[in-house]
Amino acid sequence: MKVTDHATLIRAANPGPMTLDGTNTWILRAPGAEQSVVVDPGPMLEDHLRAVLDEAGPVAVVLLTHKHLDHSEGAAWFANQAGCGVRAVDPEFRIPTDHAHGLAEGDIITAGDLRVEVLPTPGHTLDSVCFWLPQDGSLLTGDTVLGRGTSVVAYPDGALGPYLDSLDRLRAFANSPADVLRILPGHGPVVDDPADVLTYYLSHRQDRLNQVRAALTEGHTTPEAIVAHVYADVDKSLWPAAELSVRAQLDYLNG
Repeated sequence: MKVTDHATLIRAANPGPMTLDGTNTWILRAPGAEQSVVVDPGPMLEDHLRAVLDEAGPVAVVLLTHKHLDHSEGAAWFANQAGCGVRAVDPEFRIPTDHAHGLAEGDIITAGDLRVEVLPTPGHTLDSVCFWLPQDGSLLTGDTVLGRGTSVVAYPDGALGPYLDSLDRLRAFANSPADVLRILPGHGPVVDDPADVLTYYLSHRQDRLNQVRAALTEGHTTPEAIVAHVYADVDKSLWPAAELSVRAQLDYLNG
């Protein structure tokens, strides 16, 4: 599905409580260009990966927003089929594994007239990055910001302090003259009000921190007990993910 002049969405058939409607694979291509850039090929679902190959045409490079398998598992297979490399923060997922295939602050990836700028945004995981398309006004956020609901800080790999800093950075960026028109997330629909959603994300995190502080004061001292108290109105299928965030919150409060 073509979402903008520069971005096409193909969604993997892996829906679930953590993946929402499925993983969003983004194909980025400048209008009229031959080569594309593929962001997050997704899980190892061959039908999905072949659909991405068919739509993407010649692929300059694969980019990963982070290492979670619902985004990265199919990357090596896809890159082999496409005859391209994979760039990621974590060397384990790079193809080849050299420094040149990393992702860092200030990196710019091009394919024809397409320009993709790297914004490190650790927190959901410590290797999380976002990608900015200045020509398109689109910000690809992986799991740092979702299209629906809020994200998990995946403790122990993720950390709340860096996540709050990343959300602050993204909100400032969305309110800057950069003209961020939309967020293209790793799961869920396109976000058309980036600054408002980022403000909500920050407010939600502070509310949860206050709830955890209150739970501790009331004698709920283990992560399991805090989840049962704070997330009592949340479907229990989401409690394991909530526990990861609670552990991240406790680590933050104890730091």
